[in-house]
Amino acid sequence: MRTANVTRRRFLKAIGLGAAAAASGPAIGLAAQPPKPTLNVLLMTADDMNCDSIGAYGCKVAGTTPNLDKLASQSLRFNYAHVTIAVCQPCRGVLMTGRYPHRSGIEGFQHITSDIPTFMGLMRKAGYVQGILGKVGHCTPKTSFKWDMQYDMGQLGMGRSPQLYYKHAKAFMARAKAAGKPFFLMANSHDPHRPFHGSAQEGARFRGKDVTRPTRVFKPGEIRIPGFLPDLPEVRKEIAEYYSSVRRCDDTLGAVLKALDECGLADTTLVMFLSDHGMALPFAKTNCYLHSTHTPWMVRWPGKTKGGTVDGRHFISGIDFMPTVFDAAGVDLPEGLDGKSFVPLLTGQTQAERDKVFTQFHQTAGRRRYPMRCVQNKRFGYIFNPWSDGKRVFKNESQSGRTFKAMRAAAPRNPKIAARVKLFQYRVVEEFYDLEKDPDARHNLVGNPGYKKHIDTLRADLAGWMRRTGDSAIEAFENRSDPEALAKFMAAQDAKARGAGSRRRKNARKGKTR
Repeated sequence: MRTANVTRRRFLKAIGLGAAAAASGPAIGLAAQPPKPTLNVLLMTADDMNCDSIGAYGCKVAGTTPNLDKLASQSLRFNYAHVTIAVCQPCRGVLMTGRYPHRSGIEGFQHITSDIPTFMGLMRKAGYVQGILGKVGHCTPKTSFKWDMQYDMGQLGMGRSPQLYYKHAKAFMARAKAAGKPFFLMANSHDPHRPFHGSAQEGARFRGKDVTRPTRVFKPGEIRIPGFLPDLPEVRKEIAEYYSSVRRCDDTLGAVLKALDECGLADTTLVMFLSDHGMALPFAKTNCYLHSTHTPWMVRWPGKTKGGTVDGRHFISGIDFMPTVFDAAGVDLPEGLDGKSFVPLLTGQTQAERDKVFTQFHQTAGRRRYPMRCVQNKRFGYIFNPWSDGKRVFKNESQSGRTFKAMRAAAPRNPKIAARVKLFQYRVVEEFYDLEKDPDARHNLVGNPGYKKHIDTLRADLAGWMRRTGDSAIEAFENRSDPEALAKFMAAQDAKARGAGSRRRKNARKGKTR
């Protein structure tokens, strides 16, 4: 209770109601003038949700996302939307800085210490009050920034309580409305991140916690296995658990939208929804495959977007979020952003040069370095893996559940699964896929002479992007056929990880970590 009261007093002070109002209640009606006609912004995110888990994006499992499907019917939906990096904190760091991870410094689970302008800081200067529900540390690029309202995982039923999201979202919006202030609210579900609903991992991690049950629980026989995974009994069980968590995410975000409607603010609020990356299963999260970065991205902007429409032409990316929202809200853009506003697309116009997307990866939550770079267009995808030397073994969260264990157990008697396990653990330096024919990236065509022209084109595109953005991996890429050059690059990467780990431990000893 004390935490909630402190948060509330900070909020009221930030929006100009002062200590007296903090003591007397939400003070609806104390605003001296009617609300200004300034655009509110509601960003909703899912945690580790594949794009094709949503009904509106072609999910083949019925009933996964009724609330998000309703939002899609009211929104412009992008078919070629990608996050920039498929891991939680760096992905959200891109949204909040408008810069690629190698330019902001948020390559892993760290914060920036430079003077890079941030989304939240500039929105505050523009007069916005700002609240966040869930994923607080992952969404705050500078530890010095204080939100006007914040509730994190432990205060939100382990980030899985639609009722608590609804309660806090509604209170925040109502107070902003009463004060005549525009708001930015970032509502981040912790679903469908592991532990999945009904799993042994959930039982172990949330033992003794009151965690809300999804409005629908899926059974193994009801689901479809993603094409990049084998159909094994244990895999089927885990995918069912995943889809139950997808449904609870939908319950949560539906509750936030209900709060917006009940506050009477839907007509003055720009709503965006996206997932921070793909599911926490092999060949999705913490990688550069299509299913790693392809995100559902919906935009509902009253009076601007047309409900139920689809953009099936343009690529948009996580680096475009900040300039787009600033453009829509009339906030001045800082210099040095890598992204570009796609506001023209929201009003039915076109934009040149949105025919491809660049994505990347640096390190896992365990600070293991597995650098990857990728360029994709509508048909093809090319991935560069400088860490792949036949010895370094890829390890990430996706291997912790039923699926990868089942794949390893099946590998000795199934050559195709054995090959998938080997590829996931060791990779190769270059991967190239015909995404029209093979969206699940099962057939590497990098050595196929029939695709040489397309491979060379994407190699050149990637090299040009790396040079333009100052990517330190460019030398390794230009010497990708030289094992010694790649080993030298990886030695520097490992030293960087050790240095970051040493600084983190030092700060922890000083009591400076969050």
